[in-house]
Amino acid sequence: MHENEQAELITVIGDFLEMGHVENIMAMFKQDASLYALSGELLRDERFRVRMGMAVLFEELKGIRPQEVILAIPALLPVLVETTPWMRGEAVNLLAIIGTPEAVGHIRLLADDPDPQIREMVQDILALS
Repeated sequence: MHENEQAELITVIGDFLEMGHVENIMAMFKQDASLYALSGELLRDERFRVRMGMAVLFEELKGIRPQEVILAIPALLPVLVETTPWMRGEAVNLLAIIGTPEAVGHIRLLADDPDPQIREMVQDILALS
């Protein structure tokens, strides 16, 4: 996929999530597992409804395709080192939904995050693991 096509696809997915059309995006992810690679970019969207839509999407996909949601992990790792705390928090949240030992291992790395809310999220997630 070319950069322009990828950027357009990210925009379309984000717009659909903002409108609450999670089912449509879920159908796309079911059809094309390579879309998990866009997860990190979608979490960088400033629109809260897009990021919330990603969480809903992953909750649903985790229930029906747990073997596929792990495909998002490589795309989420760069978001864990963003300077913006809410971006790191969104990545931690999706990794927690994925919930595999690998995902939790990446969450554990943020136990000493400079942001107190991120540290609290990490502590809560690790306490449940």
